[in-house]
Order: sequence, then structure tokens, then C-alpha cells
Amino acid sequence: METRFLQVPPGLDGARADAGLAKLLGLSRTAVVGMLEAGGAQQDGEVLQKSDRLRGDAWLDLSWQPRQEPTIVATPVPDLGIVHDDEDIVVVDKPAGVAAHPSMGWQGPTVVGALAAAGFQIATSGAAERQGVVHRLDAGTSGLMVVAKSEIAYTRLKAAFHDREVSKIYHAAVQGHPDPFAGTIDAPVGRHPNHEWRFAVVSSGKHAITHYETLEAYRGGSLLEIELETGRTHQIRVHMAARRHPCLGDAMYGADPTISARLGLSRQWLHAMRLGFRHPATGEQVQFESSYPAALAHALELLREE
Repeated sequence: METRFLQVPPGLDGARADAGLAKLLGLSRTAVVGMLEAGGAQQDGEVLQKSDRLRGDAWLDLSWQPRQEPTIVATPVPDLGIVHDDEDIVVVDKPAGVAAHPSMGWQGPTVVGALAAAGFQIATSGAAERQGVVHRLDAGTSGLMVVAKSEIAYTRLKAAFHDREVSKIYHAAVQGHPDPFAGTIDAPVGRHPNHEWRFAVVSSGKHAITHYETLEAYRGGSLLEIELETGRTHQIRVHMAARRHPCLGDAMYGADPTISARLGLSRQWLHAMRLGFRHPATGEQVQFESSYPAALAHALELLREE
């Protein structure tokens, strides 16, 4: 347990507790929020909440658990599909509820952990907890991911994703009917100013471009084919929510819970359908395809029936 007893410097007078303590201690905002939620911060004897304000020259009594770096834990994921496997890459069909790699705050299964449990040897390049991972899908998004097994594959695939040479096609069922039916959303995506785990269209965000086309329109929503030109965290979910067409089932970004319940959705209707790139060893253009998982197929059938 780490502890500190110190005064609030004048420069942080009036700062929000979460932002001010992160700056004062040199910790991440996530770590500080965890400390505050655990009751580990007092200001002049009163427990601080994250939205409270610091007072210049007040005394802080702080205690928190030091950060433990996430590690890969070999955990079987029976419904993780192996779409392609060779000496350099493995392409998986990831189910919802599985993260790409370990991270702070995630206690569930991961793609790299599932591959380790299945005996796959993947590249050792990259951070220790995300070895071989060259791109990610949200834990709640299903579909295709490629993981590098050889070091040369890791290097070349990372470059291909960086240079936007990879074709990433998703299908998304969204609320309402986009107008126009096909178009491009060009809006920067960054962390939401008021929510720790959400992202939003913000002027300070990273450049993000999403192309979409309506495949089918129903009374209760639309099925879109989406191609990502960039790959920002939660990009499709943020862009569609910003257009007031959140992915069905996506409670974090404003989906109507009554529609989600009617369709039996407990996750966002978003699936990585096709993934195409030059094979890092042969240079051959390859493309892989996936099918809708049962929960998404069932929800889509209900939409069509309506």
C-alpha cells in the first residue's frame, strides 16, 4: 500500500479531485478514480469524491494500491473460432465478451490468453500484455482479428495498419435510418470529458473517418456496412451515436433499452465481417470473412419480421 500525507499546492486550488490528484501524484486518471472510489483520499479529514474540488493548502491523506501491470493469463475460450493459421499469422473469429488483450480493470478472457491456452506461439514484439496484437476489437464487438505469430509478421502488419493498407469491413445494426443512406463521417474521436470509459467526438480528439452504406432498412432500424479508414477506440460506436443512430444494444452510447430488450440484445450489434491485407510473409492479398453470431442473427430476424 502506498501512502502520502501532503498539502494541496496553490496551483491546484479549485481543481477536480480526480484530475488534480492525478497531476499531483503522477498517476493515471483511472488509478486515481480507483483510489477515490475505494475511499482512499481525505482532504482535511473528509473523504473526497472524484468531482469534489481541492482547496489550496488543505492537507491530503492518501492511500492506494500500486499499479500492477496486466499479464497474459492462459484461459480457454471454447467459442473462439480459428479462421486461418500458418507460421506467421493466426486469424480468429472473436466472440463478444472477450478482450483483445489484458488491460487495467478487465477481469474477463482475452484473445491472447485464449491462444496461449490453445498452445499457439505468438510474436513476442509489443508490450508484454499485448504481444502479437496488431489491432483490436472492443470486448463487446465480435468478429475477425489477426494476431502475429512471427516477428516479421508483427512488424509488417503493424506498418500496414498504420499506413491504412488493411481493409476492415463491419456490419452494424443501428437505430433509425441514416440520412443520407450512404456517406462518410469525418469527425475527431477522443476521450469523453465527463466519462472515464467513454469516447466522444471532441475537437481535441484524433482524426477519424468512417464510411457507411445502408444495406437494409426496417421499421425499427437499419443494417449498415461500414468501412473504417482509421481505427480509433470505439470509432464506429461514437460516430454513429454522434449522428443519433447508436448501434442497437449499445447502452453506453445511448441505445434505447426497450428496443434492446425486445430484440434480446445484451451487447452492441456490431460485427467485424471482413478483413483483408497483404500476407506479411508472401505478399499475397488475402481476405477473410465471418458470419453473424447467433444473438445478432436472431435480433436481425426480429427486425425483419417487424
